[in-house]
Amino acid sequence: MGNKALQLMTVGGGCFWCVEAVFNEIKGVEKVVSGYTGGTAPGKPTYREVCIGLTGHAEVVQITFDANVVSYQDLLLVFMTSHDPTTLNRQGADIGTQYRSVIYYHNYLQKDIAEVVVEEIAPYYDNSVVTEISPLGVFYEAEDYHQNYYANNQEQMYCSAVITPKLAKLRKMHAEKLK
Repeated sequence: MGNKALQLMTVGGGCFWCVEAVFNEIKGVEKVVSGYTGGTAPGKPTYREVCIGLTGHAEVVQITFDANVVSYQDLLLVFMTSHDPTTLNRQGADIGTQYRSVIYYHNYLQKDIAEVVVEEIAPYYDNSVVTEISPLGVFYEAEDYHQNYYANNQEQMYCSAVITPKLAKLRKMHAEKLK
């Protein structure tokens, strides 16, 4: 298959359990790690601190992907269509700045691609896209029990009520990109 061209992508679109479950389904994605970034509080935040809004961090996922299999642009299209990028600091019942729609770029090429994708997708929404595009600061890995949350907790009410329908939509919209 040749050499892998591994790259990183960091995005937030509501609860990181949902975003992680989506990207774990995509061909070329090697690893998805739930975590926090974008805040101002010093030191590594805890889930409780992030959830009650003490840190300014967003719940995000950091995705390691093989650019020879899937492009950053295609991953952004999956991201922008797998959550509502028109609701400020909210996804469904999850409300707060920790649930903001955000793309954290790792370099200026990613920034440019993100700006183009957001601009191209905006006309498909009735409301204005509010997705933030910001440079990545320090990424803090979330606690172990948040990693692969959906895979390990599918029977939980939140997973079956929120994540399972989101994955059904993904499978319909992006079937050609699935593992």
